[in-house]
Amino acid sequence: MKSHGSRDKLQAAASSSHRRVLLLLFATCFALATFVTFVYNTSHFASASGSGAAADSSGGGASAGSGTGAVSALPLPVFDALVHFASISNATHRMSDTDIRAISAVLRARGPCNLLVFGLGAESPLWLALNHGGRTVFLEENEFYVKYLEPRHPGLEAYDVSYTTKVRDFRDLLDAARASRAAECRPIQNLLFSECRLAINDLPNDLYDVAWDIVLIDGPSGWNPTSPGRMPSIFTTAVLARTGATAAKGPTDVLVHDFQFELEQVLSKEFLCDENRVAGSGTPSLGHFVVRPDGRRDAFCSGQDSTAAGTSSEKSGK
Repeated sequence: MKSHGSRDKLQAAASSSHRRVLLLLFATCFALATFVTFVYNTSHFASASGSGAAADSSGGGASAGSGTGAVSALPLPVFDALVHFASISNATHRMSDTDIRAISAVLRARGPCNLLVFGLGAESPLWLALNHGGRTVFLEENEFYVKYLEPRHPGLEAYDVSYTTKVRDFRDLLDAARASRAAECRPIQNLLFSECRLAINDLPNDLYDVAWDIVLIDGPSGWNPTSPGRMPSIFTTAVLARTGATAAKGPTDVLVHDFQFELEQVLSKEFLCDENRVAGSGTPSLGHFVVRPDGRRDAFCSGQDSTAAGTSSEKSGK
């Protein structure tokens, strides 16, 4: 019995020693894993912070040619697939497939970039996706539509805008803008303090400091005389492209949808200028302009009289 008891004690001691070794080994592995995780997270956080700071310094989003290397464009096969399925969609009130492809071509050339879109529509999720890695901001006249879409499309950045203009008044508004082209409605100005009736000056302040690469004008509505029309969005875009951070970064691609209508054609000719229209680009219903800061402070286009109101020949829009 004594011999048997001693053997049990030896086995118990060996078992206890074995457990201590396993416990020590486990503690060592746990400490090593904790240390490796700490080192990785620290380096990853520092890298992310540096990338974020570089992105912030570029004006609130990635811009083509910014050189930060913080973002990458959407892979071309994915880009093409999104455009393909959007162009054959049967969604109501959508753009034509030719317009979708024309806009997408500009986004492919400039993206990822800072993209400003006037109007929310069936294509809004597409523009957000195609500009992957950039900043896309939507301005919409219907605040309820903004509240409806934002929860359904994570990452959508949209703001509601109140417009005071009416389509029926666009000739009078244009004459007034021509008459004050060297004053309130000049091409280079701080829109936040603008008194021009066509200027949009109630956006979030930081949006005026973003270097916009592309502006797509697809709103507000202009289907009837009491609709706000796109006079403010076209005028404001023309000023943005010539002022501040947007002008400093170089040319701005401006795309005007529903270009087949008189208002869009007349206002684009007045503020975006025929000389800036891109030949062979766009479609009959999409005007494509590249606006470069030219330093003119009292005229938007070459040959404009900065002091005279529109004549009857100008009013014809020809």
